[in-house]
Amino acid sequence: MRILLLGSGGREHALAWKLAQSPRCEALYIAPGNAGTALHGENVSLSPTDFPALYQFCQAQAIDLIIPGPEQPLVEGVADFFQEKGVPVVGPSRAAAQLEGSKAFSKRFMESHQIPTARYASFDAGQEAEALAYLSDHPLPVVVKASGLAAGKGVLICNSHAEASQAVREMLRGESFGEAGQTVVIEEFLQGIEISIFVMSDGQHYKLLPSAKDYKRIGEQDTGLNTGGMGAVSPVPFADAAFLARVEQEIVQPSLEGLASEGIPFQGFLFIGLMVVAGRPYVLEYNVRLGDPETEVIIPRLQADLVDLCEGVVTGTLDQKEFALDPRTCTTVMLVSGGYPGSYEKGKVMTGLESVSEAILFHAGTRQEAGQVLTHGGRVLAVSAYGANIQEAVGRSLQGAAQISFEGKYYRRDIGQDLM
Repeated sequence: MRILLLGSGGREHALAWKLAQSPRCEALYIAPGNAGTALHGENVSLSPTDFPALYQFCQAQAIDLIIPGPEQPLVEGVADFFQEKGVPVVGPSRAAAQLEGSKAFSKRFMESHQIPTARYASFDAGQEAEALAYLSDHPLPVVVKASGLAAGKGVLICNSHAEASQAVREMLRGESFGEAGQTVVIEEFLQGIEISIFVMSDGQHYKLLPSAKDYKRIGEQDTGLNTGGMGAVSPVPFADAAFLARVEQEIVQPSLEGLASEGIPFQGFLFIGLMVVAGRPYVLEYNVRLGDPETEVIIPRLQADLVDLCEGVVTGTLDQKEFALDPRTCTTVMLVSGGYPGSYEKGKVMTGLESVSEAILFHAGTRQEAGQVLTHGGRVLAVSAYGANIQEAVGRSLQGAAQISFEGKYYRRDIGQDLM
């Protein structure tokens, strides 16, 4: 099978690593890819959202299957575009991708199908007065969300009504997050522990991928600014068989059945972010693709042919595919550029990559130039490792992280400590 993978991050490197292991992978192209994906396939200088150029490439290379990594092409309708052209895509339609592309849509969807979530109200640009009135006596803290895609930065937890009112005004007036904030969702704050659930679905059948917990804050002990993710752990110790059975019954099945009942059956990867409050799971958000850096811990635990599973998604035969999970723990520690998530410099020379033997390195923000690997993003490299438990796996991730050098390198040393 000839495959085109869209994206350039650590998620895409992990997927490329797994896809290339399949005897059914005849050729693998990554658009645009990074220095790590080039180890497993051929990088091509194409944007994941330039559908006409991607189609020309698909014709020239006789591509059999497209796998989008990031959310933007899915929300923009990559699956619909290529379905018309006869090229299968492992991803949902534009209508189903609203689960991530519009928080207002996803909250309405959960309400309609009795899926447990925080209480909320949504307001459009012409409803600023109503939004501020709703906020005025809302319990604190309160969550204010830009409804559209905001690169993971559109969720604000506000500890005062003044802070929340300012956030709402700036969003609705287009002063923050642009078009993505022209509808806001004001939501009850849930206090608990987060967990990420991942599902692979062909529209009728599904398989539950490994659970994971990621760490968003830049500082240790979950302090400082939010990032795209500083590390992850899989599986999550408290997510035992009974807990996962409850998640399937109360959330996964109603979500997939609800979408099908609305005429938009879900094909692809569904990421459900949960907050567990006093043992009960509530949906914080849906994403219509795999998470990053969670992919860098769940894909290494997948004991199955990923090409075969992806074929099952697009042919409606996922239930017939072999599937097993590695019982070991997998952890990842993210190396980031100095200054991230604020301003940072690119182009720093990386050394020590070849000396890491006890971990798998997934490139996130890198590029290759004149035989050297250079930093090319805020999140640079995910160091993933297996272990009999979290402590052993994290120890190997940290050992690998210490062996790699580049100017300004930073990483958290407390990933998984809260779960030990």
